[in-house]
Amino acid sequence: MLRLALAQANPVVGDLAGNAEQVLRYAKDAAAAGAHVVAFPEMFLTAYPVEDLALRPSFVAASVDALDALAPSLAAAGLGDLVVVVGYLDRMTANDRLGRPQGSPQNAAAVLHGGRIVARYAKHHLPNYGVFDEFRYFVPGDRTCVVRVHGVDVALAICEDLWQEGGPVAATRASAAGLLLVINGSPFEVNKDDVRLELCRRRAAEAGCTLAYLNMVGGQDELVFDGDSLVVATDGTVLTRAGQFTEELVVVDLDLPAAEQSRSVDAVVSSGSAGVEPIVGPVIAPRFADRLSDDAEVYAAITLALRDYVRKNGFRSVTIALSGGIDSALVAALACDAVGAENVHCVSLPSGYSSQHSRDDAADLARRTGCGFRTVEIAPMVDAFLGQLGLTGLAEENLQARVRGTTMMGISNAEGHLVLATGNKSELAVGYSTIYGDAVGGFAPIKDVSKTLVWRLSRWRNDEAERLGQPAPIPVSSIEKPPSAELRPGQLDTDSLPDYAVLDAVLDDYVEQDRGADHLVGTGFDRELVERILQLTDAAEYKRRQYPPGPKISFKAFGRDRRLPITNRWRERVTR
Repeated sequence: MLRLALAQANPVVGDLAGNAEQVLRYAKDAAAAGAHVVAFPEMFLTAYPVEDLALRPSFVAASVDALDALAPSLAAAGLGDLVVVVGYLDRMTANDRLGRPQGSPQNAAAVLHGGRIVARYAKHHLPNYGVFDEFRYFVPGDRTCVVRVHGVDVALAICEDLWQEGGPVAATRASAAGLLLVINGSPFEVNKDDVRLELCRRRAAEAGCTLAYLNMVGGQDELVFDGDSLVVATDGTVLTRAGQFTEELVVVDLDLPAAEQSRSVDAVVSSGSAGVEPIVGPVIAPRFADRLSDDAEVYAAITLALRDYVRKNGFRSVTIALSGGIDSALVAALACDAVGAENVHCVSLPSGYSSQHSRDDAADLARRTGCGFRTVEIAPMVDAFLGQLGLTGLAEENLQARVRGTTMMGISNAEGHLVLATGNKSELAVGYSTIYGDAVGGFAPIKDVSKTLVWRLSRWRNDEAERLGQPAPIPVSSIEKPPSAELRPGQLDTDSLPDYAVLDAVLDDYVEQDRGADHLVGTGFDRELVERILQLTDAAEYKRRQYPPGPKISFKAFGRDRRLPITNRWRERVTR
């Protein structure tokens, strides 16, 4: 029996001292729980992803130094008997491979015990798709790592090693290991948790042993890591499963086969007894965290991403231009849940075209949530600009948005709040936003959320409040009224855009699936509609490039996932 602890923890990129302190804290808890082994996620010491920091020799050296210092620190804290597996940024110490010079960065894991580093492992498979650029930063490892821990052979792998056929998984079967321990930095996207579970079941069968999957949790710029760590048996049975978007230490007792003593391993960690050590005290009952619904997952992902972006970047509060519409209402609700209503400062910025019901809805949301609220009339400022510039038409409409943006940034500068942009993915796709206007801000929580999903999440949040016996944060009228930018009399979004349900269906095929115009028309969409939406989407690339970062929740988010040239004359056309 092996007692395994999985530290589903939330590191901060670049905070080597703080991350090392987390290792010590979780290791103490693991030891107190009687664990033989405690594991930490992929590149935990530096956090992940470090991007071009990996190309800076001083940063790589600092990571290696932090690992070297961590091992004796654990021993000095009375944790020398505990086996600690931790991810970190390493460098090659040899130059015996062509094209991989000495000192090249590696995504690695180390096994610490007795005040020493007893084994190291470098990630074999480097992902280079979607949000990942690991070919740019790392050189792959080519050696397996199996450590005998109290009579059980434990093989190591890192994230993408699990997703690729063969490799470390096949090597684990050949080594006859009793446990495959995989440390991960796997970002959240909708439905990925189900895909991971099936992958772990399949790989456990292929490895011929129990598989422990440990994932990071927390927000890092445009990525959010959802945790959801789990352990599965060879037959696919889930032995334990951690919560989603929660920081926690998961401790599980695993009945694993004793190692074949004749097999060679990279290190042996034992207290001297033969065979597998017994568990001291009662066996820990397996824990199975409740699963979140699809809408709850997305809401939790955005909330965590927003909270961590604020916290990790040194802000204490946020400010939002609250229009009374659904987008800013959802962002305000998310912000209150993320950082507390007392740290959310909403501003109503009515112009001469703002309706009374929108003003009332904005004030109503503030009353419902308890967030800060003030009104700044922008009509006099707009009139001053118009008097000097004589703008009309679209230029006048955009001026209103830009006065609002300038006002919000002024409040931010004066009071220290982080401005949250409130645009959604549908608007961002077709350029339905004003650059330097409603597009200003330091973070865009719903940047990857389609308009139809904005409505769905808003209804879900209100339903959740009702379930908990709390006031619904979002006014029903904000959800039900036709969307409008209110930049001219009687304006509606549908004046210039198709119905959002249709728009989002086209965008899902074009943006998420990279399907062309012929395919879209072939599936039943109107030809003229398709060409118009695709033209708007292609022409708005320069706006998207200047939009604030926001959390990825879909398969293909603008920014890290979908990267297109701004200067680009290729346009999709229907050819049949």
